[in-house]
Amino acid sequence: MPGLSFTLPHWLYWVGLIVFPVIAMVLSRRPQPKEKRYTLPLAYMIAVTGGILGLHRFYLKSLWGLIYLPIFLFILFANNQTHDARTVLSTYANQIRVAERTLDREEERVTEAQASLADLEAAVDEAEAGSFALKSAERRLQRAQDTISKGETRVTDARATVEEITPLRDEAAATRAFWDNAAGYALYLLLALLLIDMILLPMLVRRANAALPLHEEVSEAERALREAEDEEGPKHDSEYAENWIDRLSLFCGEFVAYWAVIAVFVYYYEVIARYVFGSPTNWAHEAMYLMFGMQYLIAGAYAMLTESHVRVDIFYAPMSRPNKAWVDLLTSIFFFIFAGTLLVTSWIFAMDAIAVPSGNAVVSDWARGQISFGEMVGGWGLNQWTDPNIRWGEISFNEWEVPLWPMKWVMVIGGLLLVLQGISKLSKDIREIARGN
Repeated sequence: MPGLSFTLPHWLYWVGLIVFPVIAMVLSRRPQPKEKRYTLPLAYMIAVTGGILGLHRFYLKSLWGLIYLPIFLFILFANNQTHDARTVLSTYANQIRVAERTLDREEERVTEAQASLADLEAAVDEAEAGSFALKSAERRLQRAQDTISKGETRVTDARATVEEITPLRDEAAATRAFWDNAAGYALYLLLALLLIDMILLPMLVRRANAALPLHEEVSEAERALREAEDEEGPKHDSEYAENWIDRLSLFCGEFVAYWAVIAVFVYYYEVIARYVFGSPTNWAHEAMYLMFGMQYLIAGAYAMLTESHVRVDIFYAPMSRPNKAWVDLLTSIFFFIFAGTLLVTSWIFAMDAIAVPSGNAVVSDWARGQISFGEMVGGWGLNQWTDPNIRWGEISFNEWEVPLWPMKWVMVIGGLLLVLQGISKLSKDIREIARGN
């Protein structure tokens, strides 16, 4: 079974977090066709990401996708059998290794004891009766005899273990090789089917579109339901924007919302790599929980603007708009204490992250107070970005060693967005109170 040894480069991680949301936002703003149609780009994307499960066939309403499922399930079963055989093989190999070490150790001890046996017996014969030398010689002779006796027993047991376990180890190795090869051949079959479908996808998409009705028939009940949803549904995000701060919060919230889609792809890759190829990654989990931490911080202002956060509305909801504004105004002091503390502490964390001793970039020297801001700007060059020996600041202690200092600066951005959104909310409350409506 082939393995996967891909490790996500740090630069690709950051580029993906920036570029993917931009592309997604552009695509989401494209005019949508009024009639449902299958698209070739989407079909290819599904084939690349979920083709081994036949999802591209199911997308096109083709039952031929069912062919992929038993093959995929067989791969999972074969990998499970390989894992079990590997465990058994490891156990047997360890037992043989211990027995071989025992043989090497005890055979040497027995040989040395046997070689010294004649000298020890002679020492006993030469010692005077009842003397201390006689007792000492007898003890040494007894120890040598015990070493020979126990050593020969251990050698016999170790040889028996090797003779008994070796066939079992070979059988486990053969079982592992069988299931590993079976999983590999099944994977190659799956990839061959997927390659054929990749070639046939344009034709399959055209055929699926040809099978669709020319016009979607909507009943009166469905039309009435859609109209009711349009009238009574939640406000659109754009309806919350009243100033540039609101628009900035909306943009940032939408931007990081698409990171959740990245998580789907990454965890999908992790599952396939772990359970199909037997090659778990050392970066997927860390990359995603760091990403979600940044998403949580940046989306705070968006949640505040769109009132998406959780709160108890027993007393607040029935109030009139001016009374709500008064309550928000009076309680804003607690918000600004929290948001200000978050911003200040985040700034401290961010500066500490680039001032760590391991950081050798000019920005790290500036953060440590070794150079001025002007000297930092003057010392900036392309090598600060391209030299692999230059580290800007704190990195992860895990094997992936992703830089952590950007996450700390995202905390600063999140705190700043939250403070700005609080100012925007405060101005709205003051205007609402002034109007008194």
